[in-house]
Amino acid sequence: MSRAFEAFYQEWLARQESLLLSVTPDGDEQQQRMWIEQVLCHYQQFLEAKSTVANHDVFLLFSPPWLSAYQTALLWIGDYKPSLIVRLVDGAVKDLTGEQREQVERVRDETKRAEREVSEAMAAVQESMASPHMVGLVRLLHPDHQTALHGLKTALTKVFHRADELRASTMMKLLQIFTTPQTVQFLLATIHFQKRLRNYSFHTDQVGPSQ
Repeated sequence: MSRAFEAFYQEWLARQESLLLSVTPDGDEQQQRMWIEQVLCHYQQFLEAKSTVANHDVFLLFSPPWLSAYQTALLWIGDYKPSLIVRLVDGAVKDLTGEQREQVERVRDETKRAEREVSEAMAAVQESMASPHMVGLVRLLHPDHQTALHGLKTALTKVFHRADELRASTMMKLLQIFTTPQTVQFLLATIHFQKRLRNYSFHTDQVGPSQ
């Protein structure tokens, strides 16, 4: 599963680069809408692929071998924190009206509250992992440890899906606020941010953070 997803991920990144090259920010609205649809379809494919991995082996998504060590250190329950995407609005989307800014702030507040709830659910799972009962079962290789690990896997999968649903819903709430040109600006900022993060993480892994 790990190798299959890694191959998919590399193809997905190549497709993302193609989308960057094909964008026409100053094109007519029909061209922009077509590009937006392609980008959203592209991200939907990624969500579906991650969901498949989660249902097969959710532990891979918490320490994914296809990401750099730096990228892995930034993960929040298997991927980026939704509030991080909301922060991109401030510098990326131009000509927001007062009403749009209020709507963005509401999404920001809703997202932070939802993040706390999901983080609390994740903390509860982590506490169960560290419980004396769980540690004892694993340490002694008790016959019940497989049952306990299955329960842990199920709990982690549920939390991961909640986190991914929040990531997707946050994105869609923001897109509903923007005009077509603003949506292009926002999606471009999102893609460029992810690309810069990958490039920086590659550099960091190669030469270290202080160089």
